Amino acid sequence: MEQNHNWGSEAVFYQIYPLGLCGAPFGNDGIAAHRILKMLDWVGHIAETGCNAVYFSPVFESDSHGYDTRDYKKIDTRLGTNDDFKQVVDALHAKGIRVVLDGVFNHVGRGFPQFRDVCEKKWDSPYKDWFYTNFDGNSCYNDGFWYEGWEGHFELVKLNLRNPDVVSHILDAVRYWVEFFGIDGIRLDVAYSLDFDFLKTLRRFTDELRPDLLLIGELLHGDYSRWVNPEMLHSATNYECYKGLYSSFNSMNLFEICHSLKNRFGPENWCMYRGMHLLNFADNHDVTRIASILSNPAHLPLVYTLLFGMPGIPCIYYGSEWGVRGDKKDGDPALRPCFDKPESNELTALIRRLADAHKSCKALCYGDLSVPVLTNQQCILQRDYDGERVFVAINASDQPYTAHFNAGYGLADDFVTGGTHDFGGGSLLEPMSCHIWRCK
Repeated sequence: MEQNHNWGSEAVFYQIYPLGLCGAPFGNDGIAAHRILKMLDWVGHIAETGCNAVYFSPVFESDSHGYDTRDYKKIDTRLGTNDDFKQVVDALHAKGIRVVLDGVFNHVGRGFPQFRDVCEKKWDSPYKDWFYTNFDGNSCYNDGFWYEGWEGHFELVKLNLRNPDVVSHILDAVRYWVEFFGIDGIRLDVAYSLDFDFLKTLRRFTDELRPDLLLIGELLHGDYSRWVNPEMLHSATNYECYKGLYSSFNSMNLFEICHSLKNRFGPENWCMYRGMHLLNFADNHDVTRIASILSNPAHLPLVYTLLFGMPGIPCIYYGSEWGVRGDKKDGDPALRPCFDKPESNELTALIRRLADAHKSCKALCYGDLSVPVLTNQQCILQRDYDGERVFVAINASDQPYTAHFNAGYGLADDFVTGGTHDFGGGSLLEPMSCHIWRCK
């Protein structure tokens, strides 16, 4: 399935959860603070990682964690003002880094003014049809009426996206984000729950408002092409390949991730995601950090090399570029910590080299996929595009391995080591090693 190229196709993303990173209290205490300006100290670090796009998890006024919105046009009081955030966006843009915001359009928080109006006026509220309400029942909050919460979470009040007034309210907010902040894209929270007609309306609206505005949906399972197509989204989160990125190494079975990649992005016509540019990640704000879930820490550089070498758009979660740990079983706040300042180490330096490879090699952005070498503990991905050939080589074993295959070239530049690779006589892979070879 061929998709039109957009700026996201060649991007390397850096994800930030601002309420966590900036040290905001979990509940909205209503006390104004300028915490978001802390991000100005991170702009240089983000650029140094090689990332050229930032995805901010929710930044708008909310009840607690950001996904329970109160006001789509107001930066959360705990983070600062709209002018504060505009400074941050401008500083990122000055470094050539694009900005994507979280659009939480499926539901709002109980503090959303229109919902509070329904709580107060019941049937007499002009906003009663903004939500899925039933005045013959009651809620777990004893509101005197029942309403639909997202997946049973009644602190998240589901919006009626078939109500034209609701749609207009959201589109008006999107226009504001583009015109005031100058954002470059929107990541749609729980896109799998959003009404398809709403998504089509949003796409038509943004295409007219700003044709290069990128729309990325949060998708988990199912056929992504139902959402990612010329009428709806440009991209989506690649949860289908997420598990294989770590479990292939933990089980020492690289067949798992390679078969997933071949079945979705291979050359056969039945490969459903061929031509799509999905957002790939090793971890994010909702899942255990990759450094905590890997059985062998030595595999961490290998996972990131595979992440940057597979089809799609690589995304780094803040802190993970220097190996921060965090376990989902300890709760979401454990995954969304505050840091005084960014850090760098050998892993960060590797990620910079991988990011440079991805941005400079069209084959890594658009190339076909084949797997000329595959064993339980070794794999080599081949990416070809418009006469450019790149190999992504992984050896997850603690023993050296020599791969014999027809590279079609004699020499290659190695983005990982900075040296030259000679394919003659076989390609030696040192123990626990990773490489990205661009043929020359």
